[in-house]
Amino acid sequence: MTTEASGALDFSDLSAIFINCTLKLSPERSHTQGLIDISEAIMAKHGVKTEVIRAVDHDIAPGVWPDMREHGFAVDAWPDILEKVLAADILVISTPIWLGDKSSVCTRVIERLYAASSQLNAAGQCAYYGRAGGCLVTGNEDGIKHCAMNILYSLQHLGYVIPPQADAGWIGEAGPGPSYLDPGSGGPENDFTNRNTTFMTWNLMHLDNRWSGGERSTGQVCTNAVSGS
Repeated sequence: MTTEASGALDFSDLSAIFINCTLKLSPERSHTQGLIDISEAIMAKHGVKTEVIRAVDHDIAPGVWPDMREHGFAVDAWPDILEKVLAADILVISTPIWLGDKSSVCTRVIERLYAASSQLNAAGQCAYYGRAGGCLVTGNEDGIKHCAMNILYSLQHLGYVIPPQADAGWIGEAGPGPSYLDPGSGGPENDFTNRNTTFMTWNLMHLDNRWSGGERSTGQVCTNAVSGS
């Protein structure tokens, strides 16, 4: 990280991947994307290279192997997505809430992330080691904290570093009602949601700037950890 003459922080050495786990195919409007846009704009303003992947647009096979084409599936888009995930410093999993839980697409993404947890980098560390993770959640009833607990636990279990306030979300009133981007929802104007989204975004950038590069010369070495040495 460098500081520009204007005093603005420059994180142009960082990159981030947002995975949108909406159930809606492009180009249908995704309320989850509306919240992603806020975080992505903050990152882009400060030089972070960002990309959003809408998982449902890709033929991601179910399973817990890195490439399910080697296990009977004719098509699996996950290996190409995983390559982008491993190249990024920051990963933000974003999901709607259905029946009080993360979407089925989000569950599949996390299962496929888990498939690479045994892979090592050149330093013998777990593949995800040294990267920062966060999550964004949208819905119109309840479940933000429940979804965040599950997603952030999963990410740290895989090796991601989770900063403070690594989640943000918006929910409407209980029962049927407007979703985040619907007229009159109040979602995009909600101070609490916007504050927490800003906190999450800055904490991810600041934390990963301290760890920038993914591979670390010291710290966790999975080959030693497995043997107990």
